[in-house]
Amino acid sequence: MARVALVTGGSRGIGLACARQLAEAGHRVAVTVRSEPPAELAALGVLAVPCDVTDSAQVDQAFSTIEAELDPVDILVSNAGITRDGLVLRMNDDDFSAVVDTNLTGGFRVAKRAVKTMMRARFGRIVFISSVVGTGGQAGQANYAASKAGLVGLARSFAKEFASRGITVNVVAPGPVATDMLDALNDDQVASIVDAVPLGRLGSPDDIAATVRFLASDEAGYITGAVIPVDGGLGMAG
Repeated sequence: MARVALVTGGSRGIGLACARQLAEAGHRVAVTVRSEPPAELAALGVLAVPCDVTDSAQVDQAFSTIEAELDPVDILVSNAGITRDGLVLRMNDDDFSAVVDTNLTGGFRVAKRAVKTMMRARFGRIVFISSVVGTGGQAGQANYAASKAGLVGLARSFAKEFASRGITVNVVAPGPVATDMLDALNDDQVASIVDAVPLGRLGSPDDIAATVRFLASDEAGYITGAVIPVDGGLGMAG
């Protein structure tokens, strides 16, 4: 069944792949962007809406625009996120709070706005994009790991609170994925990461999006509160 889907941070990487796969599944898709959207979105018929998820007013306006242009949001993929990596002793309060505000509190803002109309429809699919570092931690990423770990508690609280309204809430936890976030690493660093993955390769954005696409479907209606690793086995290593 065709529904209205919103992907936050949908202009590149995992978010763009999710938007593409949801559009291919027949859904009417919108994405939030903070810069000029790629031409691919227009080619797919995807609605690009400016929005900074750290601003509640912008979140509300984005949803209002989507409701006017497409209809209320049935499927939310909370993907927008940032990194400000650094060792703990060099990480200042702003570096920590900015990442948490975008990745975790931003997820809360968009999910809270989404459930208002999902409750009336008695249907909803919410998928938070977390990370393998949310459970395993990572040196130099205390802020990012904390924000991604927090999404698990947030998702499961939403899942319990809104299950009676037909709303499912799940978490996808990617491992290392070939996106521009890895571009800052040199070949030796990337090789070291790949060596730690039992399947012996980086993931692709489409690997993540395929799982999101399933969780957004009617067939996934009996799955809620789950944390699904899509990490090539990295989370079980060691």
